[in-house]
Amino acid sequence: MHLDEIFFRIMIYLLAAVVSVPIAKKVGLGSVLGYLIAGIVIGPFALGLVGSDGEDVMHIAEFGVVIMLFIVGLELHPGMLWRMKRLIFGLGGMQIGFTALVFALITALFWLDTAQAITTGLILALSSTAIVLQTLTEKGMLQTRGGRHSFSVLLMQDISVVPIFAIIALLANQVVTDSTTVETADTVSGWYQLLIILAAVATIIIGGRYLANYIFKFIAETGLRELFTATALLLVIGIAVFMDAVGLSPALGTFLAGVVLANSEYRYELENNLEPFKGLLLGVFFISVGASINFDLLLNHWMLILVILTILVGVKLIILWALGRLFKLEQSHNMLFTFSLAQAGEFGFVLITFATQSGVYDEFTSGILLIVVALSMLITPVLFIVNEQVIQPRLIKSSIQDEDEVEDNGHPVIIAGFGRFGQVLGRFLNANGIKLTIIDNNPHNVQYLKKFGYKVYFGDITRRDMLEAAGAGHAKVLAITMSERDQIDKLVALAQKHYPNLKLIVRAVDVAHELALQNIGVDGHRQAIFDSAIELGTSALVAMGNSNHQSYRSALTFKHLDKRFMKNLQQRYSIDDPHFLMETKKFAEHLENILLMQQKHPYQEMDCAWDTDSLIEEAREYNEQIEGR
Repeated sequence: MHLDEIFFRIMIYLLAAVVSVPIAKKVGLGSVLGYLIAGIVIGPFALGLVGSDGEDVMHIAEFGVVIMLFIVGLELHPGMLWRMKRLIFGLGGMQIGFTALVFALITALFWLDTAQAITTGLILALSSTAIVLQTLTEKGMLQTRGGRHSFSVLLMQDISVVPIFAIIALLANQVVTDSTTVETADTVSGWYQLLIILAAVATIIIGGRYLANYIFKFIAETGLRELFTATALLLVIGIAVFMDAVGLSPALGTFLAGVVLANSEYRYELENNLEPFKGLLLGVFFISVGASINFDLLLNHWMLILVILTILVGVKLIILWALGRLFKLEQSHNMLFTFSLAQAGEFGFVLITFATQSGVYDEFTSGILLIVVALSMLITPVLFIVNEQVIQPRLIKSSIQDEDEVEDNGHPVIIAGFGRFGQVLGRFLNANGIKLTIIDNNPHNVQYLKKFGYKVYFGDITRRDMLEAAGAGHAKVLAITMSERDQIDKLVALAQKHYPNLKLIVRAVDVAHELALQNIGVDGHRQAIFDSAIELGTSALVAMGNSNHQSYRSALTFKHLDKRFMKNLQQRYSIDDPHFLMETKKFAEHLENILLMQQKHPYQEMDCAWDTDSLIEEAREYNEQIEGR
């Protein structure tokens, strides 16, 4: 391949990503589906801009998986595995076992022999780590209960790839042949392949355990970050080349290397250096998956492929839902868990290729399975959309029918939303003897908080009847602490229209929202992270040797001036005004000068009362001197 052809390929991939992904995200499809559609468009069976036979496309795709799985492996440190052992080995193990068994039985009823059925069951039991983690992270769902359960199952699936390779190698000698001689040769070949796998795995484990840290230490001592990045890439590519040379998947080798290095002191440096490559290469991987779909085979056998795809997704949905119920996942989280993992995974490509090379699959079977795996990954973003747009709203609607009947106890403060932010506010007001009426629209959160003694009512307070029932007609303050801006704005408009005497204290989601709230005359507003960030900054000043009083005074000055600045700025400019940025920069310089002058200002003797830690230390030293006499 000439240099100009290489540059042309790179340009096509980047252009496809730049054009398709923003459009897909704009219409709510997500980046993953955008990459997949881009791959179909530029692939050999559409425009034919890349991969005339699909083989070179899959080479690029496999390297995307290589980088991704190395980073996934780095996250599998023993401490995390032990903390999540119930979900990883319990839920994840049951998912792999049950799903593989069901698919093995189903495929054995059709045209596949025993070895092929077992291999197919194991391959289809896996889900897409790349797509699921990318999508959950983009949507902010990875830290939910459904997201954590999905992550645990994906970890177990990644771990299980090693034994699956070994099982396929053992099954290779079970392929039916016409000659006893050939069967004996296949048996020898299968055992020989297993020995190669064990030797390669042992080499990676020993090298990663005993040699890698010395190499990284030597490189780190040079102080050249780009050299460390080059070393990290060299490690990944070197292992990929080594695994390919012995006839194994490069993705498997780099995944194992990541696991081995998970406890290394250079783990985070490796992650930080490879992270910039991760997103780009995952995009290349998704584009390659779309480009690899063989539409000739798809058009000739579309009915068979559609049946297999339907069975794949349907069976996995049923099994995942049942396991979620078994592990006591609430309905909304269980549906997220179920719809997240209902596809086949990127490991399917390398496992199907390995099974074909080992003689387990013929070309037709492997071709059909490759298309099914690719299509199942292609429809995954659609499954997420179905869950979000169809399933979750119905669950919320059915929950609303069971809304609590709010008791109007005449409390002066109503809190709308009782998540982490609202709970801190509620505890503070309770400690000051203020009685509260608390409304939250998350039924699971309501049930959980009731265990701690909170009287929280379930309901949608953005409806006037619910707000009226909560006592808005005579309450003094409505504290809006919800996290969704559209819900906050809807409730503010409702309260201002029907309850003008009600003071509104509102959580702002960002600077733009805070300015908007200021424009409509909200009584009190503050960004959720502002004060906590200032508190941490105060602690940082103390940690660097500043006195408690000096640090606290700087924080108060910063808050006071920032409040005045925001008020003045809002009166003069909108956030989209180019002068807004210019005035913000001027304010930052002005604020810095004020705080520096303040640090030089002499303290009064009474200011030392703030520095109780210093006084305690002085008292301790004084007592030691007295005892020494």
